[in-house]
Amino acid sequence: MSRARPAALASVRFGTGLVPGDAPRDGAALLASLAAPDAIRAAHPGLDLATARDMALSVGAARRAGREDAAAGQTMADAAQEAIYRAGVQTYRTALARYVGGPAPLRERLTWFWADHFTAVPKNPARALLLDDYLDAAIRTHLTGRFADLLTAAVTHPLMLLYLDQAVSVGPGSRVGQSRGRGLNENLAREVLELHTLGAGGGYGQADVRQLAELLTGLTYSDRRGARFRPGAAEPGAETVLGRSYGGDGRAALSDIHAVLADLSVHPATARHLAGKLAAHFVADPPDPDLAAAVAATWARTDGDLMAVYAALVQHPAAAAPELRKVKPPFDFQASALRALGVDAAAVAALDDRTLNRHFRRTQRRMGQDFMRAHGPDGWDEAPEAWINPQGLASRIQWAMAVPSRLRPDLPDPRRFVVDALGPLAGARLSWAASAAETRKEGVALVLAAPEFNRR
Repeated sequence: MSRARPAALASVRFGTGLVPGDAPRDGAALLASLAAPDAIRAAHPGLDLATARDMALSVGAARRAGREDAAAGQTMADAAQEAIYRAGVQTYRTALARYVGGPAPLRERLTWFWADHFTAVPKNPARALLLDDYLDAAIRTHLTGRFADLLTAAVTHPLMLLYLDQAVSVGPGSRVGQSRGRGLNENLAREVLELHTLGAGGGYGQADVRQLAELLTGLTYSDRRGARFRPGAAEPGAETVLGRSYGGDGRAALSDIHAVLADLSVHPATARHLAGKLAAHFVADPPDPDLAAAVAATWARTDGDLMAVYAALVQHPAAAAPELRKVKPPFDFQASALRALGVDAAAVAALDDRTLNRHFRRTQRRMGQDFMRAHGPDGWDEAPEAWINPQGLASRIQWAMAVPSRLRPDLPDPRRFVVDALGPLAGARLSWAASAAETRKEGVALVLAAPEFNRR
C-alpha cells in the first residue's frame, strides 16, 4: 500500500473528500483540526434564534392585521412567507458552503452524524427557521465536548421540543394539567431512551419511559417567550428512572432534567449504543466488533469525552480497512463532488436560489434524501441499499452528467480529475475509462458515478 492511500482513505472515510491542490489528511490531522476554532461557521453564519423567532411571529402579526384590513394583512403575510422561504434556502446554502469549504472536514461529518442521531424535523416552513440555531447552538457548539452537554443541548432545543410535541406535554398532576385538562406526551422521553442514549434493548421499560416523560414536563417553547421551564406545568413529586430518583425535594427544577440526562449519557448501554453507531456510520455496517468495543471502552473510561471517543474511532486499526463499505448519502455525494471539482465555499454562497433548488435540493430529494427531513426520529438509514437503488443511482448519474458543467464550464481533463477526486483510491479500470472518455463532460461524469467515488 502506498503512503498516500491511508491519508486519502481517511480524508474520504472521516472527512469530506479530496480537493485539488490540497494534500489528503490522515486521521491524526483530521482529529487535530477539531481543536481549532470553528472558522467556517463564523465565515458563513446561520440564522440566529432571536431573528428566527421574530420571523415566525410575523406570520401571526399578518393574521391579526388581516382582521382589520384584509388587503394589508395579505401583503404582510406574503412578505412574511417570502422571507421564510428565502431563509430556508439560505439554511441549505450555508450548510452546503460549510461542508464544501470547512477547514476541519471531520467537524462537518460529525455535525451531520449528530444532527441525524438527534433527528428533529421542522413541521412547517416557519419551524424550519430553527434549523440553523439547532445545528449551531445545539450540535456544532458541543460536538467536541462531553456527550452529556451535547445530549442536553439537543434534547432541550426548541426544534426538538416542537418536533416531538414536548412543548405541549404537561404533568397530569401539575397546576396547569389540573386547570386546563392537558396531559402527558411520551414522545421525547421514548426517543431519548431508545434512540439518543441507551438504545433498543438498553435495559429500560415502559415505566422508565413514563417516569422520564413526567420528569421532562415543564420544558416548553413559544415564539413569543422562547424556550423555558415552567414549574407549574411539571409533574409534582419525584420520578424514578432506571432505579434512580430525581426531584421531589420541593418545586420542580430544570436541574433535575439535566441530572437524568447526565446519568443517561454515561450509562454503559449508552456507551455501547453510540460506539456501535459511530463505527457503523463511519466505517462499516454492521460495525467491526473490536472497533465498537474499543470506542465503548473509551466512552466508559472518559465519561463520554467526545474527543477521546473520536480518537479511539479514527485511530483503531479497523478504521483503516481498505474496503469502501459505506455509501455517501446524497448531500455528501453532491458536496464532495463540488470539492473534487474545485468549487469552494464562496462559490457555493454565491449560487442563486433557483440553482440551489433545481440542481441540489430537488435532485437530492430524487436521490432519496430530503434535506433535514428524515422520515422518522431514527434518522436516515445506514444501509447502502437506501441510497444505491435504481432510482437513486439513476439520479446520481443524471446529476453527474448535467450539473458539473453548469458550475464549471471549464471542466478539468478527466485524466487529471480522477486523480484530484480519488487519488490512490481510484481503480485501474476507472483511470483507464476516464482517460478514454470522448469528452470532458463524460469523463468527469464517469468518475463521479463510479463506485470508488460514491463509497467511503
